[in-house]
Amino acid sequence: MFRSALLIMTLCAVPSSADEGMWTYDDFPSAQVKKAYGFGPDAKWLEKVRLGSLRLANGCSASFVSRDGLVLTNHHCVRACVEDLSSAERDLLSVPFVAKAREQEERCAKTEANQLISITDVSERVLAAVKGQSGAGFQKKLKAETAAIEQECAQGDVKKRCDVVTLFNGARFHLYTYRRFQDVRLVFAPEFAMAAFGGDPDNFNFPRYGVDVALLRVWEDGKPRPTPEALKVKAGGANENELVFTSGHPGGTERGRTVAHLELQRDVVLPWTLLYLAELRGRLDQWMQGDPERTRVTRSRLRSVENGLKALRGRQQALVAPGFLEQKRADETALREKAPEATRGGWELVAKGAAAMRPLLPRYRLLEAAEAFDSELFAYARLLVRDREEGAKANAERLPEYSEARRPALVQQLSGAVPVSKPLEKATLTWSLTRLRNLLGADDALVREVLGKQSPDDLATQLVDGSALDDAAVRKEVLEGKRALDSDPMLVFAKKVDAAARAARKQVEDDFDAQVKRGYEQISEAKKAVVGASGYPDATFTLRLSYGQVKGWGEVKPFTTVGGFFDRLTGKAPFAASDAWLKAKAGLKPATRFDLATTNDIIGGNSGSPLVDKAGDVVGLVFDGNLASLGGNYGYDGRENRATAVHADLIYAALEKVYGAGHLAAELKR
Repeated sequence: MFRSALLIMTLCAVPSSADEGMWTYDDFPSAQVKKAYGFGPDAKWLEKVRLGSLRLANGCSASFVSRDGLVLTNHHCVRACVEDLSSAERDLLSVPFVAKAREQEERCAKTEANQLISITDVSERVLAAVKGQSGAGFQKKLKAETAAIEQECAQGDVKKRCDVVTLFNGARFHLYTYRRFQDVRLVFAPEFAMAAFGGDPDNFNFPRYGVDVALLRVWEDGKPRPTPEALKVKAGGANENELVFTSGHPGGTERGRTVAHLELQRDVVLPWTLLYLAELRGRLDQWMQGDPERTRVTRSRLRSVENGLKALRGRQQALVAPGFLEQKRADETALREKAPEATRGGWELVAKGAAAMRPLLPRYRLLEAAEAFDSELFAYARLLVRDREEGAKANAERLPEYSEARRPALVQQLSGAVPVSKPLEKATLTWSLTRLRNLLGADDALVREVLGKQSPDDLATQLVDGSALDDAAVRKEVLEGKRALDSDPMLVFAKKVDAAARAARKQVEDDFDAQVKRGYEQISEAKKAVVGASGYPDATFTLRLSYGQVKGWGEVKPFTTVGGFFDRLTGKAPFAASDAWLKAKAGLKPATRFDLATTNDIIGGNSGSPLVDKAGDVVGLVFDGNLASLGGNYGYDGRENRATAVHADLIYAALEKVYGAGHLAAELKR
């Protein structure tokens, strides 16, 4: 499944297979593509597709597909919004949502869409600011310079988003400037069972039959935003062996990391995360059994946990594959031997940082990372507590996520009126507090301070039942300073654990992040001296363009069809069709293409990416990869690595024949 010989150790990933690469828009290898396929995107084409592409700040990609702000993405990218708009009486995951008119489109309170406007290289400025620094001094200078650059860019404009992006693991820094859209509304979403058809058995497999499609709309100033930059969804879609491009936001890869850094992943990070997800899956599955309401509020998260487990197992298998790290180590040694003497210390710095991280990870993950104190109410409380404290500091001294330039996203996250399931909150927070006690020990000073004489269950119940932070109006009052931080038990709790969590974060930033970034800066210079400056940076959840072709592998064909979908039905989940599809069967053509596979190089975050052809038209919608793609975090093998997309023909067939949304299909065609 995974060919270690393809993974040549360099700071940046040098393509070793024709279709490899998640390329930045300012450095796309058009000549290379033209040589391979007879067509190379020019500046006009690149601008068209760039402006038609969108990033959803929750971790997905999307694209404008009509001149009235219609946005195409995956159902699993809007699932949180669909849940937020649902209730026990109106379960929008069980039935399709179709807005028959613009006034029926419903706002996704936490969804932000970003359109990339420009890329500016700010490496010289950032590297000059941190020159000669290390550890805490490096981190302080880096945060200050980053905050200053972002603030100069944004200038207080809430419709503008400015992010300094770290490339090549800290060797380069680019400023990405976006248009920010915060009024994003749900227009169409199929049933969860159809979007995730096949469930975990089909996940990361092919053939696939997922209707993983959704439509949003960007509104601005109370009306749909005019979008002349929209891409056309091409009727007929893509054909076998056709050249196609994926324009999206891959979340993160580790192809340029050193052996010591990868060993940290193999030995510490991945095992920790896999155990966490496995236990969480069991807890959620047990909690929801036999209760329809519990199932309703839990099934989406359970699906995400199962997806994460399968993906990370694939990464772990890649790292322990025979010969993989041995080949990496040999390549690394060869590069070091040829590198200038002044750069050879880079590998030692990365190794030093990786060694420091090993004992730090448990406390960091339990106190500061996303899994810490598993509760939406706690997440709100932490944001509010830190916003109050960070807001009192100079902008250059704040934690990056609380800087002035990033404040609009924070305000939106806290302001959205979305439901919170307090029974689920109590279950997950109880489990999280139990893990804290089990893994740090009952005699740990923080554990004693947090729990006192209470059990995890008693404390979780007290905090959740007593909190009013599920009310957006209450959060707004806290955010605006109209309520004290001791006015809610969850705020008091978040404040109690904050010093320890900040300390864990600071130690990781000073002892690990700073060392690693300094190390990769030197390795970058070594690589330039030995093999020159070429290749693409690891993915960073910024806009990238990959190219490939519609293609199967082995005996696997590149397309599935509507006829194949109905043949796959068993009548039982996860292979059961919804009533809408069963009723529409007679009107659907069996030969209509359903999903397709391509050689495009993708990773998590590319979900919702438009698959476009030479004309820049959308011919498919990326939603997944196959099992071989799970090793794509560390390298690419074009013989088996495949991206999976919904075919454009299926999108039109679903809207017109299944869901009674012909008006939306017509809008796509205009």
